[in-house]
Amino acid sequence: MLVALFAGLWIAPFTVIAGPLDGSLPVARSLYLFFTRAAFVTFGGAYAVLAYVAEVATSRFGWLTPGEMIDGLALAETTPGPLIMVLQFVGFVAGWRQPGTLSPLAAATLGALVTTWATFLPCFAFILVGAPYIDALRGRPALASALAGVTAAAVGVILHLAVVFGREVLLPFGEIDVTAAGVALGALALLLRPTEAHWVVLTGALAGLVFGAFGT
Repeated sequence: MLVALFAGLWIAPFTVIAGPLDGSLPVARSLYLFFTRAAFVTFGGAYAVLAYVAEVATSRFGWLTPGEMIDGLALAETTPGPLIMVLQFVGFVAGWRQPGTLSPLAAATLGALVTTWATFLPCFAFILVGAPYIDALRGRPALASALAGVTAAAVGVILHLAVVFGREVLLPFGEIDVTAAGVALGALALLLRPTEAHWVVLTGALAGLVFGAFGT
């Protein structure tokens, strides 16, 4: 019953955005399908899914540049919500860049809404459909081994994300950005103390404003 319900909740919006034949919603269809796939094939939390999304959104679809993806990630880090909300930034920019026959703002808003729905609907489906079986599966050694493998793979994916984003921030034009490197080292020093993450983010934002004001 739940599977049929969630299938209907997925099919109904897709039918609406896939219905027009005049090309008015081209990017919405791509966003819907892509973020549905991302929700099903990525594990390990926001940092794991962002590596996949960043690569496909910038390289394959060209919805935004790697630098803009960094900007979106930075904006997401400044909010109290989950980091996965950066995906709405991707959907908004994609809609703005490829509005079809809609206005840029309407297409961008639709892109953000489509991205949100397609990303979170499978998550709720997994939780509600799989919840009754969690206790029965928890004690099975085979499942524990599979989850350990997923965890190890997620660590590798997150490391890859750190390398990709680190290269864009620290080496934006093939040469080291001294300001960005200094802020990164300062943030690392604060985290090793340790310091609460929100203070590190706020300190980094303040340092960026100061360095930007003096043109460094």
